Amino acid sequence: MTPPLPRFHRLPPEQRAAILAVARQHFAEHGPQNASYNRIIEAAGISKTAAYHYFDGREDLLTAVLDDVLARLLGALGAWTPAADTPAFWTRLEGDADTLSRHLIEHPDDLALAPAAVAQNGGTAWRDWFGALVTDGQRLGVIRTDVDQDLLVTMTIAAFSAADEWTLTGLAAGREPDREQVWTLLRGLWGREAGGRAH
Repeated sequence: MTPPLPRFHRLPPEQRAAILAVARQHFAEHGPQNASYNRIIEAAGISKTAAYHYFDGREDLLTAVLDDVLARLLGALGAWTPAADTPAFWTRLEGDADTLSRHLIEHPDDLALAPAAVAQNGGTAWRDWFGALVTDGQRLGVIRTDVDQDLLVTMTIAAFSAADEWTLTGLAAGREPDREQVWTLLRGLWGREAGGRAH
C-alpha cells in the first residue's frame, strides 16, 4: 500500500478528519476489500476529480484510513513508560487494557478495522508499543527471558487481540468477562517462574 498523496495532508485537519471518518465507516461496514471507492467519495461530499487529487485510488484511501485507525488506537493507549516496580507494571497494564477496551466499545469502526490496521506495514508502531511493554516486563522479572523477544512480542500481541475480542463479545452479550482469566493466560505465556502478578 502506498501513502496518500501529499495534497491530502495539506488539507485543513478538520477536512482530512471528515473524509477519513466517512471512509472509516464504509470500510468498517463493508470490509476493507469490499467497500466502494465511489460510494465513499460520494458520501464524503467530494468529487471524483478532487478524490483523485488526494488519493491515487481506493487502496491509497484505505492506507490512510488504516494508518489513522492505528494512530487512534495508539493515542488511546499512550506510550508505554517503564514501571517503577512489578505492582506498578500490572496496574499500568490493566489500566491500558481497560482504556483500549473502552475505546473499541465506543468506536466500533476502529474495532472492525483494528486487525487490518495492525497488520498494515507489519504493524511496526503497534509492535513497538508491545516491544516496550515486553522489555519493561523483562527488566522487572515479570516476563521470561529464555524465549526470543520477537516471539514473545508476537505472542503477546496475539493474546491481547484474542482477549479484546473475547471481552467485547462478552460485553455485547451482556456478560461482564472475568478479566482475571486474561492475566492468568499472560502469566502462563510470560512464564510463571519469571514473576507472577502482584495482588
